[in-house]
Amino acid sequence: MNKIGFIGMGNMAQAIAAGFVNSGKVKKENLLAFAPNQEKLKKNAEKIGFVPYDSVKNLVKDSDSVIIACKPYQIESVFAEVKDLLKGKAIISVAAGWVYSSFYKILGDDVRIQCIMPNTPAMVGEGVMLFEKDNSLNQDEHTKVIALFKTLGIVEELPTNLMGIGGAISGCGPAFMDLIMEAYGDAAVKYGISRDMAYRLVSQTMAGSARLQQKTNSHPGVLKDAVCSPNGTTIRGVDVLEKNGVRGACISCIDAIMDYKK
Repeated sequence: MNKIGFIGMGNMAQAIAAGFVNSGKVKKENLLAFAPNQEKLKKNAEKIGFVPYDSVKNLVKDSDSVIIACKPYQIESVFAEVKDLLKGKAIISVAAGWVYSSFYKILGDDVRIQCIMPNTPAMVGEGVMLFEKDNSLNQDEHTKVIALFKTLGIVEELPTNLMGIGGAISGCGPAFMDLIMEAYGDAAVKYGISRDMAYRLVSQTMAGSARLQQKTNSHPGVLKDAVCSPNGTTIRGVDVLEKNGVRGACISCIDAIMDYKK
């Protein structure tokens, strides 16, 4: 993968592009991007370092591989414009809801396709990259794409039927984690800690707890129990969370996403 062209430069594409640049694995001049909002595109180009294009056709012509990062409903109209120019190229899609078979119906064997569901922590190298197992990349390309996206976080492969729930957990999940961080930050501020320090404490506590689970591979319940002393303060807080249905709320928010996708 030499020159990588982004069609679309929204929040997720910005996170990926910035992650590529920050990793040092991709030179800025080898990252190209097109988006309809040229003013915003140029501002992001100055911030991240990619090369902005004012024509999607020229972008595709100059790219060795193309990352589809536009809105899912825009994809078919984009392909209507550049389908012939995509022949022989590798296509990486990060568009929600689109899977290998969706692209194959439109593009057939003219391109090689890999669908990925990333998340925004990719910007700082802590993302989750879900790779659909069904793909048509050749083995060398597949190896290189996985290696490239591993610079943005962890890579997991899932069968097509699990990409939806995987995306609900990891793709939507950062918003849920952010909501929790904000809530505990508010609690800290309520009792006198400054806002900046509150978020530092909460963010590091969440990050450290996640890292501890990853390093020890312990069940989260075991790690929770280790903090809960008999008749102590932590178990009292856990009791309130349970009474307020924190587990059920977490599961229900995923149900809402999966029901919407049906």
